[in-house]
Amino acid sequence: MDKHSKRYNNAVKVADLAKEYPLQEAVEILAKFPKAKFDETVELSFRLGVDATSGDQNVRGTTPLPNGSGKKVRVLVFTDNPAAALAAGADTAGLADVMQKINEGWLDFDVAIATTEAMKTVRTLARVLGPKGLMPNPKSGTVTDDIPAGIKAVKAGRVEFKMDKTANLGVGVGKRSFTPAQILENAAAVLEAVGKAKPASFSGQYIKTVTLSSSMSPGVRIASTEFSKY
Repeated sequence: MDKHSKRYNNAVKVADLAKEYPLQEAVEILAKFPKAKFDETVELSFRLGVDATSGDQNVRGTTPLPNGSGKKVRVLVFTDNPAAALAAGADTAGLADVMQKINEGWLDFDVAIATTEAMKTVRTLARVLGPKGLMPNPKSGTVTDDIPAGIKAVKAGRVEFKMDKTANLGVGVGKRSFTPAQILENAAAVLEAVGKAKPASFSGQYIKTVTLSSSMSPGVRIASTEFSKY
């Protein structure tokens, strides 16, 4: 017999976790679940039907969250004009000096942005930053010559998503302290962005399941009518 936590058993009183719910109803159910003592992250989890071993079926992208992520984002900018980047809101900026710090083990940032010119040098950090998902990438908008716009987009709550080796994908859509309306708006934006990231070479059922949960809650299954068009 499964031994569930008290938190799970209390959640089961709120809703039937074996059922699927429209997105709006799922958000309302999540809001009624018992809360943890910290501000939990709310996440949408996707199980995709693509072939994770096929290079042309990799699913990744970015999307702005209408209500932000609720998380303070520390931004590093690789540039030969650090003063301008710091004035635009970067937490750290520089090039050779910052690269040296990173090679020595410093990684106190959440997102790295690079100018096109700086990227020529920054590429040498790929083995350090790549595995941690911190490498600037043109596809995610983090290699740009409009540094102020890049910083603003990241700080405002743009999220990056990338499928793992088992064709699963998780994207944060806010915090438990957000209102249900804010979480709903953010979740709808993420659902649409992941839907539009469907690889051109793929045919078949792209999104198999979607679940909404917070850090400490069980998942609420989202009705397939919310994503079947993708």
